[in-house]
Amino acid sequence: MALDDRPRVLIVDDEPQITRVLKNALSARGYSIRTASDGIEAIQVINEWPPALVITDLKMPNMDGVKLTRYVRGNSGMPIIVLSVREDERTKVEALDAGADDYVTKPFHMNELLARVRAALRRGTPSGEQESGAIEVGHFHIDLGSHAVRIGSRELKLTPKEFDLLVYFARHAGKVMTHRSVLAGVWGRNSSESPEYLHVFVGHLRKKIEPSESLPRYIVTEPWIGYRFNPGGPGE
Repeated sequence: MALDDRPRVLIVDDEPQITRVLKNALSARGYSIRTASDGIEAIQVINEWPPALVITDLKMPNMDGVKLTRYVRGNSGMPIIVLSVREDERTKVEALDAGADDYVTKPFHMNELLARVRAALRRGTPSGEQESGAIEVGHFHIDLGSHAVRIGSRELKLTPKEFDLLVYFARHAGKVMTHRSVLAGVWGRNSSESPEYLHVFVGHLRKKIEPSESLPRYIVTEPWIGYRFNPGGPGE
């Protein structure tokens, strides 16, 4: 692969040791890397050198990772992975709520982060390399190649992770899906112990597809178990 063809990854963290370790590990595996020490510097890099993926810490001076995530998500669908400490659940959920696609808890194993990076970048490959075809189920039309989604005649704009979640639901329509199975199917088996992760994204998806969030018709909660996806609405 030519140097200019390498996938671009932006690492945003105010701890030089972390950015150095991540830069070395990702560069060694064929990624083109830029770094930034806070959200303001990251935005400058994004405007000059649009990356395929952003990896950002949450706690940073000047502009933190949550604000950076909001900015990126307001202008782009590029995948975002956030780095968080185990005790900071509230900020982690804020980042997911702002549009982050994935998170890795510090301290982390490099192999876990690399797996998350590969999964995130697969969603950004050229259309010829993506899964092709479409899913037609109930009121939903889901184009797997272009990531276009329609409910009837209404077009939806979903983030990459919201799209992945909807695809998983559509492929298991009518079945009861446990929290653990959805987490493993969409985020990988290492996320199966983080149910708050799923609750946030189901909430995002419901806001975009449901006529009423208080009375969901498509994504129905099965108490203490998980969810059931009814693509045609209640009773269908």
